[in-house]
Amino acid sequence: MAIKQLKEHHCFGGRQVFFEHRSYVLGCDMRFGVYFPPGFANNHRWPALTYLAGLTCTEETFLMKGGAQRFAAKHGIVLIAPDTSPRGVGVAGEDDDWDFGTGAGFYINATNGDWAANYHMEDYVTGELQQIMREYLNIDYERQGIFGHSMGGHGALTLSAKYPDLYKSVSAFAPICAPTQCPWGEKAFSGYLGGDKASWAAHDAVTLIRTMPGAERKPLLVDQGLADEFLDEQLKPQLLEAACSETQHPLTLRRHDGYDHSYFFMSTFMEDHLDHHAKVICPG
Repeated sequence: MAIKQLKEHHCFGGRQVFFEHRSYVLGCDMRFGVYFPPGFANNHRWPALTYLAGLTCTEETFLMKGGAQRFAAKHGIVLIAPDTSPRGVGVAGEDDDWDFGTGAGFYINATNGDWAANYHMEDYVTGELQQIMREYLNIDYERQGIFGHSMGGHGALTLSAKYPDLYKSVSAFAPICAPTQCPWGEKAFSGYLGGDKASWAAHDAVTLIRTMPGAERKPLLVDQGLADEFLDEQLKPQLLEAACSETQHPLTLRRHDGYDHSYFFMSTFMEDHLDHHAKVICPG
């Protein structure tokens, strides 16, 4: 597997680089961004933090708007930001809606209809991208965390639950907590997975937390703005809070007056999230 460097920028003493490669999992060219902290070299393996972006975003959105590089530089963490879906694979209707199809892969493996051929973002993030990270980016497999925003927050919560040996730390900004119980999730799961709602549960953070073995319960940090326009209909953090309370799953859920769903909100609390992960993947 070969990767091609597209561009590079100096940033907080490190390097912000964007790559492209041919994805055998998704059947298209895919791009991802990587922040290499100061002093990065191949003389040892580096801790890594994967960020999953929300609806309509690309591999550039978080790395341009989130302000995370400053704190990754401080802790010596490599940041990896993949794109949010396959692009240009020719599925009918993939560009019709902003919340389904292109830019809205939901970090699951589609099994329904034409979507099943290419929309395998779960396998991409946890498999193919991991191979690239180990082969080309010198990542320490044992020191990885995952976080994300909105749709990407859903992805971070669910993938960390399903792959506990891969991701040692997890956090989220304004995640879609219970996609089986909100319009965004119902639309995505109906299209990608079909009408059998029993199959949806494997991609719902609230359900996964309720069935998770105790030894796999990693502390969650979740920040939510109370002026978020999607709070009540789409995000439903109270359902995550209830599931964690019922199962004694460690959760820090912080609600912030006046903050919305934007990167202005996220960048305000970004340092706390990098610190949260660093405590686990950068011991000592």
